[in-house]
Amino acid sequence: MDSYDLIVIGSGPAGRRAAVQAAKLGNSVLVVEGRKRVGGVSVHTGTIPSKTLRETALNLSGWRERGFYGHSYRVKKEIGGTDLGIRLTKTLEHEVDVLEHQFQRNNVRTIAGMARFVDAHRVNIRCVDDSDLVVSGERILIACGTVPFRPDTIPFDDVHILDSDALIDAPRVPRSLTVIGAGVIGVEYATIFSALDVPVTLIEPRDSFLDFVDREIIQEFIHILRDRGTVIRLGCSVAKVEAGADGWPVTTLSDGRQIRSDMLLYAAGRTGATAALGLENCGLSVDGRGRIAVDPKTFQTEVPHIYAAGDVIGFPSLASTSMEQGRIAACHAFGLPVPPAPQYFPYGIYAVPEISTVGMNEEEVRKRGIPYECGIARFRETSRGHIMGLNSGMMKMLFSLKTRRLLGVHIIGEGATELIHIGQAVLNLKGTLDYFIENTFRYPTLAEAYKIAALDAWNRMPRGQG
Repeated sequence: MDSYDLIVIGSGPAGRRAAVQAAKLGNSVLVVEGRKRVGGVSVHTGTIPSKTLRETALNLSGWRERGFYGHSYRVKKEIGGTDLGIRLTKTLEHEVDVLEHQFQRNNVRTIAGMARFVDAHRVNIRCVDDSDLVVSGERILIACGTVPFRPDTIPFDDVHILDSDALIDAPRVPRSLTVIGAGVIGVEYATIFSALDVPVTLIEPRDSFLDFVDREIIQEFIHILRDRGTVIRLGCSVAKVEAGADGWPVTTLSDGRQIRSDMLLYAAGRTGATAALGLENCGLSVDGRGRIAVDPKTFQTEVPHIYAAGDVIGFPSLASTSMEQGRIAACHAFGLPVPPAPQYFPYGIYAVPEISTVGMNEEEVRKRGIPYECGIARFRETSRGHIMGLNSGMMKMLFSLKTRRLLGVHIIGEGATELIHIGQAVLNLKGTLDYFIENTFRYPTLAEAYKIAALDAWNRMPRGQG
């Protein structure tokens, strides 16, 4: 039986970063991946495919140029599933090749197969040829990710009624789309297909969505979506989904309304991919969504030598944070001092338009009773925004009246997920309004919005405090 210093179950962002970190410290590492090739959910069905699909849709539809050339402008007149799939295949192949090379370069061994705990140190691997291999690990990291939640009440056929994984497996452009679930995944796909001029209905049983995002940004987002014809049904639960006579799904809402569409995407949550791990054999348990509880500072489970990181531990379920969780877990497992995590890290939603946020939103600032002022910049106010033909997009910044410190940055619009890092740096370095007022920003750039928003806040601050 082979023995390793670290066994990593899953090769997504958390697993890969932990494996490489442990290997760089001179340890023997084995990565077990349930798919035939490494990459995990992030590479094969999640982060990379969805963002690739978004970029393909925006490029082929000519979305970014419509501010100048009109709503009817398109780079390619007829866009189909083949068009979407070509770029997906190319991008995913590149990502897998890079990751395989990284593992080889760092002497990380990989095995394709399904892992199941025999006990707290031994793992049985059912390999792709149906043979079994038992390996032992002094330390183990669970980074198996999540799978889409598929309730029995939804008649999935993976053609007209499908989840986000099936959507990526065989992409097509439907004549109309219904999305159930206005979480990050549902919102991203709803807006991507809307950019392809597909009529979209977005259904969310709660009265609000993306509650971690500043409400003013969400109001702007809803206005943009409705302005381009997206139907948003908030506070509407789904009573029934059934296939019509022509195969098109019919969604019946709790208020009796029916929505018929060519495709229905069910995106109401994901569950930890832990059902087949045999966690009971190593002394671990999961919650109702298959997630594993950990120490948020070290990512240790209740079994000290077993760690868990990434989406399988729940919020925030971001590739970027999962990578850092994996690195911290590996460092702690092998006795390296772990610096405290930064107080704030950025969130990004790759919808059309993008949304990105870091720090406190206005609701949180009010709840804490912090005297504050906010500044707003519209992208159309910047020369770069005008050059790009942007009709929408805004940046909102929050500052403390007492200390002048930056409290939060919230952006919606083109390049939001790139722009947010300036705010992230200033926020974590405890910077103030003065940084944005006194420093020069490149002209013409969208980043100039930072100075515009800061000046907007400064103009309304009492002169003794700003």
